[in-house]
Amino acid sequence: MEMDPAGQQVNGSGTAGVVGRPISFFPAAILVGLALDRLLPLPLAIPEADGVPWIAAGSLILIGLVLFAAGVRNFSRASTPLPTNRPARVLVTTGIYRWTRNPIYLGFLLAYGGIGVAALSPWILILTLPLAVTVRYGVVAREEAYLERRFGDAYRDYRRRVRRWL
Repeated sequence: MEMDPAGQQVNGSGTAGVVGRPISFFPAAILVGLALDRLLPLPLAIPEADGVPWIAAGSLILIGLVLFAAGVRNFSRASTPLPTNRPARVLVTTGIYRWTRNPIYLGFLLAYGGIGVAALSPWILILTLPLAVTVRYGVVAREEAYLERRFGDAYRDYRRRVRRWL
C-alpha cells in the first residue's frame, strides 16, 4: 500500500470529482442575488435598526474569513493542495481541522451570509439554501467519499471524531 509524506497509508489516487470549483460558487451566487434584487425585487426588506445589520454582517464576515484563513493555513503547512481538482497529499487533522472538517466552506458560507446582510439583499439570503445544498452534496459529499477511498481507516476515524461543520 502507498504511503503519503506524513507516513499515512493511502488507497488509490485521483481527485474528488466535485461539481465545480467551490471558490467560484460564492461570488457567482452573490452576483445572481444582486441581479435578482434588481430584476425581481421582493417586498421583504431587511430592517436597518440602529446598526444591528452592520454588526451582524461584520461579525459573520469576520468569523468566516478567520475560519477560511485558518483552513488555508493548515493546508499550506501540510503541503497539500487546496484546489479540489488536485489529489490530496495528506489528511489534514490539526489546527482548525480538530473542530470542523470543513472550515473553508463554513467560512465561505458565513461570509456569504454576512455579505447578504450587509447588502440588505433578500435574494442573496434566499440563495444561501441552494448554495449550501450544492456545497454539501456537490462538493463535501464527493470530497468525503474521495478522502475515505484515499485515506481509508485514518479518514473514517477522523470523521468519527470531528463534526462536519461544528
